[in-house]
Amino acid sequence: MQPVVQTPQTGLVHSYLYLRRAVGVIGLALPVVLVLGKLLLEGGGLQESISGYYHTVMRGVFVGSMCAVGTFLLSYRGHDRLDDLCGNVAAVAAIGVGLFPVAVGPDPSATARLVETVHVVCAAVFFVTLSVFCLFLFTRSTGAPTRRKCSRNRVYRTCGAVMLVCLALIALEGLWLADVLAPLKPVLWLESGAIFAFGVAWLVKGKTLLRDP
Repeated sequence: MQPVVQTPQTGLVHSYLYLRRAVGVIGLALPVVLVLGKLLLEGGGLQESISGYYHTVMRGVFVGSMCAVGTFLLSYRGHDRLDDLCGNVAAVAAIGVGLFPVAVGPDPSATARLVETVHVVCAAVFFVTLSVFCLFLFTRSTGAPTRRKCSRNRVYRTCGAVMLVCLALIALEGLWLADVLAPLKPVLWLESGAIFAFGVAWLVKGKTLLRDP
Protein backbone atom coordinates (compact mmCIF):
# COMPACT_ATOMS: atom_id res chain seq x y z
CA MET A 1 0.00 0.00 0.00
CA GLN A 2 1.46 3.30 -1.09
CA PRO A 3 1.78 5.98 1.60
CA VAL A 4 -0.15 9.21 1.12
CA VAL A 5 2.28 11.97 0.15
CA GLN A 6 1.42 15.36 1.59
CA THR A 7 2.32 18.12 -0.87
CA PRO A 8 1.86 21.90 -0.54
CA GLN A 9 -1.04 21.63 -2.99
CA THR A 10 -2.91 18.98 -1.00
CA GLY A 11 -2.25 20.89 2.21
CA LEU A 12 -3.78 23.99 0.67
CA VAL A 13 -6.84 22.03 -0.46
CA HIS A 14 -7.31 20.60 3.02
CA SER A 15 -7.00 24.08 4.53
CA TYR A 16 -9.77 25.41 2.29
CA LEU A 17 -11.96 22.43 3.15
CA TYR A 18 -11.43 23.04 6.85
CA LEU A 19 -12.30 26.72 6.43
CA ARG A 20 -15.54 25.84 4.65
CA ARG A 21 -16.43 23.28 7.30
CA ALA A 22 -15.71 25.76 10.09
CA VAL A 23 -18.05 28.31 8.48
CA GLY A 24 -20.72 25.63 8.12
CA VAL A 25 -20.41 24.46 11.72
CA ILE A 26 -20.74 28.01 13.02
CA GLY A 27 -23.84 28.51 10.87
CA LEU A 28 -25.54 25.37 12.17
CA ALA A 29 -24.54 25.90 15.81
CA LEU A 30 -25.09 29.65 16.25
CA PRO A 31 -28.90 29.81 16.62
CA VAL A 32 -28.98 26.77 18.93
CA VAL A 33 -26.11 27.99 21.10
CA LEU A 34 -27.54 31.51 21.43
CA VAL A 35 -31.05 30.38 22.36
CA LEU A 36 -30.04 27.60 24.76
CA GLY A 37 -27.15 29.55 26.23
CA LYS A 38 -29.33 32.51 27.07
CA LEU A 39 -32.05 30.32 28.59
CA LEU A 40 -29.53 28.45 30.75
CA LEU A 41 -27.34 31.36 31.84
CA GLU A 42 -29.78 34.25 32.03
CA GLY A 43 -33.29 32.85 31.85
CA GLY A 44 -36.18 34.78 30.41
CA GLY A 45 -37.92 34.42 27.08
CA LEU A 46 -36.74 34.34 23.51
CA GLN A 47 -35.33 37.42 21.83
CA GLU A 48 -37.06 39.06 18.88
CA SER A 49 -34.24 38.07 16.53
CA ILE A 50 -30.86 36.38 16.42
CA SER A 51 -29.31 39.85 16.48
CA GLY A 52 -31.18 40.62 19.69
CA TYR A 53 -28.87 38.24 21.56
CA TYR A 54 -26.23 40.96 21.33
CA HIS A 55 -27.99 42.56 24.30
CA THR A 56 -27.92 39.39 26.44
CA VAL A 57 -25.28 37.35 28.23
CA MET A 58 -24.58 35.71 24.84
CA ARG A 59 -23.16 38.89 23.31
CA GLY A 60 -19.62 37.50 23.17
CA VAL A 61 -20.77 34.35 21.39
CA PHE A 62 -22.76 36.34 18.83
CA VAL A 63 -20.05 38.90 18.09
CA GLY A 64 -17.27 36.31 18.16
CA SER A 65 -19.12 33.98 15.80
CA MET A 66 -19.86 36.70 13.25
CA CYS A 67 -16.27 37.98 13.37
CA ALA A 68 -14.98 34.40 13.00
CA VAL A 69 -17.19 33.87 9.95
CA GLY A 70 -15.96 37.17 8.55
CA THR A 71 -12.33 36.19 9.12
CA PHE A 72 -12.84 32.80 7.47
CA LEU A 73 -14.51 34.42 4.48
CA LEU A 74 -11.68 36.95 4.15
CA SER A 75 -9.29 34.00 4.02
CA TYR A 76 -11.41 32.18 1.44
CA ARG A 77 -10.11 32.11 -2.11
CA GLY A 78 -12.28 30.67 -4.86
CA HIS A 79 -11.77 29.89 -8.50
CA ASP A 80 -11.70 33.47 -9.80
CA ARG A 81 -11.99 37.12 -8.88
CA LEU A 82 -15.79 36.96 -8.57
CA ASP A 83 -15.44 34.27 -5.90
CA ASP A 84 -12.92 36.39 -4.04
CA LEU A 85 -15.03 39.54 -4.34
CA CYS A 86 -18.14 37.83 -3.00
CA GLY A 87 -16.15 36.33 -0.15
CA ASN A 88 -14.72 39.72 0.80
CA VAL A 89 -18.11 41.45 0.62
CA ALA A 90 -19.74 38.75 2.76
CA ALA A 91 -16.83 38.93 5.22
CA VAL A 92 -17.16 42.69 5.75
CA ALA A 93 -20.93 42.35 6.07
CA ALA A 94 -20.61 39.53 8.64
CA ILE A 95 -18.25 41.60 10.79
CA GLY A 96 -20.60 44.57 10.45
CA VAL A 97 -23.51 42.44 11.69
CA GLY A 98 -21.52 41.56 14.79
CA LEU A 99 -20.16 45.02 15.57
CA PHE A 100 -23.23 47.18 14.84
CA PRO A 101 -26.10 46.01 17.10
CA VAL A 102 -29.83 46.45 16.73
CA ALA A 103 -31.45 49.13 18.85
CA VAL A 104 -33.35 48.28 22.02
CA GLY A 105 -36.07 50.05 23.96
CA PRO A 106 -39.24 51.85 22.87
CA ASP A 107 -37.52 55.13 22.00
CA PRO A 108 -33.90 54.58 20.86
CA SER A 109 -31.64 57.54 20.19
CA ALA A 110 -30.83 58.78 16.69
CA THR A 111 -27.37 57.24 16.98
CA ALA A 112 -28.83 53.86 17.98
CA ARG A 113 -31.21 53.96 15.03
CA LEU A 114 -28.33 54.79 12.67
CA VAL A 115 -26.27 51.89 14.05
CA GLU A 116 -29.28 49.59 13.61
CA THR A 117 -29.63 50.72 10.00
CA VAL A 118 -26.00 49.76 9.37
CA HIS A 119 -26.73 46.40 11.01
CA VAL A 120 -29.76 45.73 8.82
CA VAL A 121 -27.89 46.68 5.64
CA CYS A 122 -24.96 44.43 6.58
CA ALA A 123 -27.30 41.52 7.36
CA ALA A 124 -29.09 41.90 4.02
CA VAL A 125 -25.79 42.12 2.10
CA PHE A 126 -24.45 39.10 4.00
CA PHE A 127 -27.36 36.81 3.14
CA VAL A 128 -27.77 38.05 -0.43
CA THR A 129 -24.06 37.48 -1.09
CA LEU A 130 -24.22 34.00 0.42
CA SER A 131 -27.23 33.29 -1.79
CA VAL A 132 -25.12 34.28 -4.79
CA PHE A 133 -22.51 31.76 -3.65
CA CYS A 134 -25.14 29.02 -3.41
CA LEU A 135 -27.07 29.77 -6.59
CA PHE A 136 -24.27 30.69 -8.99
CA LEU A 137 -20.76 30.04 -7.68
CA PHE A 138 -20.93 26.75 -5.80
CA THR A 139 -22.88 25.16 -8.66
CA ARG A 140 -20.16 25.66 -11.24
CA SER A 141 -17.97 22.78 -12.41
CA THR A 142 -14.94 22.49 -14.66
CA GLY A 143 -16.24 19.47 -16.56
CA ALA A 144 -19.27 17.26 -16.83
CA PRO A 145 -20.86 17.18 -13.35
CA THR A 146 -20.91 13.86 -11.57
CA ARG A 147 -24.08 12.43 -10.10
CA ARG A 148 -22.98 13.49 -6.63
CA LYS A 149 -22.15 16.96 -7.93
CA CYS A 150 -25.70 17.26 -9.28
CA SER A 151 -26.99 16.33 -5.83
CA ARG A 152 -24.79 18.97 -4.25
CA ASN A 153 -26.04 21.55 -6.72
CA ARG A 154 -29.62 20.83 -5.72
CA VAL A 155 -28.67 21.38 -2.09
CA TYR A 156 -26.88 24.64 -2.94
CA ARG A 157 -29.84 25.98 -4.90
CA THR A 158 -32.26 24.99 -2.16
CA CYS A 159 -30.14 26.71 0.48
CA GLY A 160 -29.80 29.85 -1.63
CA ALA A 161 -33.56 29.96 -2.22
CA VAL A 162 -34.28 29.43 1.49
CA MET A 163 -32.06 32.38 2.43
CA LEU A 164 -33.73 34.68 -0.09
CA VAL A 165 -37.23 33.58 0.93
CA CYS A 166 -36.42 34.13 4.60
CA LEU A 167 -35.13 37.63 3.83
CA ALA A 168 -38.25 38.46 1.84
CA LEU A 169 -40.54 37.19 4.60
CA ILE A 170 -38.63 39.21 7.22
CA ALA A 171 -39.12 42.34 5.11
CA LEU A 172 -42.83 41.63 4.61
CA GLU A 173 -43.31 40.96 8.32
CA GLY A 174 -41.62 44.23 9.21
CA LEU A 175 -43.74 46.24 6.78
CA TRP A 176 -47.21 44.85 7.46
CA LEU A 177 -47.42 42.15 10.13
CA ALA A 178 -44.97 43.12 12.88
CA ASP A 179 -47.62 43.87 15.53
CA VAL A 180 -49.80 40.87 14.67
CA LEU A 181 -47.02 38.28 14.62
CA ALA A 182 -44.77 39.73 17.35
CA PRO A 183 -45.67 37.09 19.99
CA LEU A 184 -44.53 34.31 17.62
CA LYS A 185 -41.01 35.78 17.17
CA PRO A 186 -41.10 35.32 13.37
CA VAL A 187 -37.84 37.19 12.73
CA LEU A 188 -35.98 34.91 15.13
CA TRP A 189 -37.18 31.75 13.35
CA LEU A 190 -36.70 33.15 9.85
CA GLU A 191 -33.17 34.32 10.63
CA SER A 192 -32.43 30.93 12.16
CA GLY A 193 -33.71 29.21 9.00
CA ALA A 194 -31.49 31.39 6.82
CA ILE A 195 -28.46 30.72 9.03
CA PHE A 196 -29.11 26.97 9.02
CA ALA A 197 -29.32 27.02 5.21
CA PHE A 198 -26.04 28.94 5.07
CA GLY A 199 -24.41 26.36 7.37
CA VAL A 200 -25.63 23.37 5.36
CA ALA A 201 -24.38 24.87 2.08
CA TRP A 202 -20.88 25.44 3.46
CA LEU A 203 -20.70 22.00 5.04
CA VAL A 204 -21.55 20.50 1.66
CA LYS A 205 -18.95 22.72 0.00
CA GLY A 206 -16.42 21.58 2.59
CA LYS A 207 -17.15 17.96 1.57
CA THR A 208 -18.51 17.02 4.96
CA LEU A 209 -21.74 16.03 3.22
CA LEU A 210 -22.34 14.54 -0.25
CA ARG A 211 -18.67 14.19 -1.10
CA ASP A 212 -17.65 12.25 -4.20
CA PRO A 213 -16.73 8.59 -3.59
